[in-house]
Amino acid sequence: MLDDSDRDEVLALLDTDPVANVFVAARVRAVGLSPSRLGGQMWGYGPRGGLVSLCYAGANLVPVNATREAVHAFADRARKQGRRCSSIVGPAGAVEQLWERLEPHWGGARAIRWAQPVMATSSAPAVEPDPLVRRVRPEEFGILLPACVAMFTEEVGVSPDNGDGGALYRSRVAELIRIGRSYARIDDGQVVFKAEIGAVTPQACQIQGVWVHPDLRGRGHAAAGMAAVVEQALKYFAPVVTLYVNDFNLPARAVYRKVGFREVDTFMSVLF
Repeated sequence: MLDDSDRDEVLALLDTDPVANVFVAARVRAVGLSPSRLGGQMWGYGPRGGLVSLCYAGANLVPVNATREAVHAFADRARKQGRRCSSIVGPAGAVEQLWERLEPHWGGARAIRWAQPVMATSSAPAVEPDPLVRRVRPEEFGILLPACVAMFTEEVGVSPDNGDGGALYRSRVAELIRIGRSYARIDDGQVVFKAEIGAVTPQACQIQGVWVHPDLRGRGHAAAGMAAVVEQALKYFAPVVTLYVNDFNLPARAVYRKVGFREVDTFMSVLF
């Protein structure tokens, strides 16, 4: 298990693939490696000064640059510790290997997303941004929250209100608004389009939570809204904008390609 004394080496390894590792790198840059602040543990494989692979073990289990030998070691530690995560997510090959070793001990998953294309862009959007998409203001939390809950439920298959009544999810939505990373088009008190910039490093930032009101889909709001968020992300946050999407979500993938995203990797998620 790694700690703050390993921070520089961990960040150097994460920075070898800033797009794939943006979530973990953002956490480490923000709070370091102390488990109490990280909200989990960071496991390293290889000697200090020569780390080969990492695994973030928190609310998610996320392998980083994981060799086959590292996957075996991480799976063994996770098996002995017992399942504490709500998902395994990361590069498809490593996640599939982890799940092969953990499924006999952890039992079945609620859902498996076998292929989730990772997409990225560093260019100005290829379509006209929606000028009505803007940062959400703190006093609009009550307007945005139902849209966030609807997006999460539609995407993940369960409500974020399960478990703790949604307290942790509401706190995260409010925090993203507070730090200026929640964007939406709100017409007459109704969310038309929304998205958040969930993770940020100096090299990349990750868009999440993309949603268009069901009654307004098919009218171009997604492409114009994403163009607006990409424009803001490149201007204020990082030189590369990334996201990942389910392979079966063909309309979303088409929108992202239209805006200028290109597929650069493939993730896999195991959801519990």
